[in-house]
Amino acid sequence: MSGAGRSVALNALEDFGIFCVDNLPLQLLPRLVDLYHESGVDLKQIAVGVDVRVGVLLDEVTKSLQDLSRRGITYQILFLEAKDDVLTRRFSETRRRHPLGRTVRGGIKEERRLTKSLRAVADRIVDTSHTSPVELKGILMRTIKLEHSRTMAVTVTSFGYKYGIPIDADIVLDVRFLPNPNYITSMKHLTGLHARVSSYVLKQKLAKKFLEAVRSLLDLAVPQYANEGKSYLTVAIGCTGGRHRSVALAEVIKAYLASKKFPTRVVHRDVSL
Repeated sequence: MSGAGRSVALNALEDFGIFCVDNLPLQLLPRLVDLYHESGVDLKQIAVGVDVRVGVLLDEVTKSLQDLSRRGITYQILFLEAKDDVLTRRFSETRRRHPLGRTVRGGIKEERRLTKSLRAVADRIVDTSHTSPVELKGILMRTIKLEHSRTMAVTVTSFGYKYGIPIDADIVLDVRFLPNPNYITSMKHLTGLHARVSSYVLKQKLAKKFLEAVRSLLDLAVPQYANEGKSYLTVAIGCTGGRHRSVALAEVIKAYLASKKFPTRVVHRDVSL
């Protein structure tokens, strides 16, 4: 059903590494498989999103699926729907026109009639009326027995507040309360990558307490970000200029996250400014 979450479902399936095609006429399903066999592309799974705009006549569906079965290709049909009032509200919120009918309610009624035969042959019917995108992703995982194709990638970024907070930051940590090596002549022109500066920052009692608290925070938050299906996470650590304290601590936090088996890289945005 239009507005029931087809685009959300396809985006979730792409996150699982499945090749997705939207609004493909059903009679072209066998030809789609042929194209990829002929091109030599090794695709194990393909997801095709279909709504009423491409036609959903049962005889077309049956013919195409029988063709796939003859080739030894297995398939599942998931039918997404929602209650009329929910669909109406979603169209109102997005200000989109329903593909059928002059009114949304009229279009929904007509679409239910046209998709009735396809709904009847579905392997699974999913009502998304009270389902969040994350919950829908979980339903897809369980229904199609999928596993995440990739682990959430983490970037630890050091930065200087004088140059602004990184726009892509998910977690922001402020370390300007720590003693600043910039005011020590022998360290002023070094960075947090230098052993002398790093040692100075990390030996501070406040820094040790801070890192203890940050590890607890990351232990709690990072796995939950991954469970939510987030593909990328940025942890930003800022000091005044982004050259000393934040750099030294970013290196430690990067190593900690990597030890937890998260693919992690470190970026020192302002270290050369």
